[in-house]
Amino acid sequence: MHKVENLKIWTKSIALTKAVYLLIASLPKDEKFGLTSQIKRSAVSIPSNIAEGAGRNSNKEFKHFLSIANGSNYELHTQLLLLIELNLIHEEKVQPIIEQCIEIQKMNYVFQQKL
Repeated sequence: MHKVENLKIWTKSIALTKAVYLLIASLPKDEKFGLTSQIKRSAVSIPSNIAEGAGRNSNKEFKHFLSIANGSNYELHTQLLLLIELNLIHEEKVQPIIEQCIEIQKMNYVFQQKL
């Protein structure tokens, strides 16, 4: 078992989730229950699955939950790109968050290889 608070990937995914919530607050109100809701779920899923995996009994189980977290990350990445494509938000506001997604995707891959 791993102490989740000591995992850099978890800490960065918490920061990503906070950034997503701040970004979402600036979206039009009519998106509140559409894409916005899905984006929030994807973002929260990333650190949640990392935490769940850290609490499991084996590295094999941990890798499984890291894989789920990575899938949620790619889902979030796609949804952020949709915000830009749908002209709901300017690209310069979203790009730093997309870069955080990519960094966590790379960290996740390396971490899985080390387990």
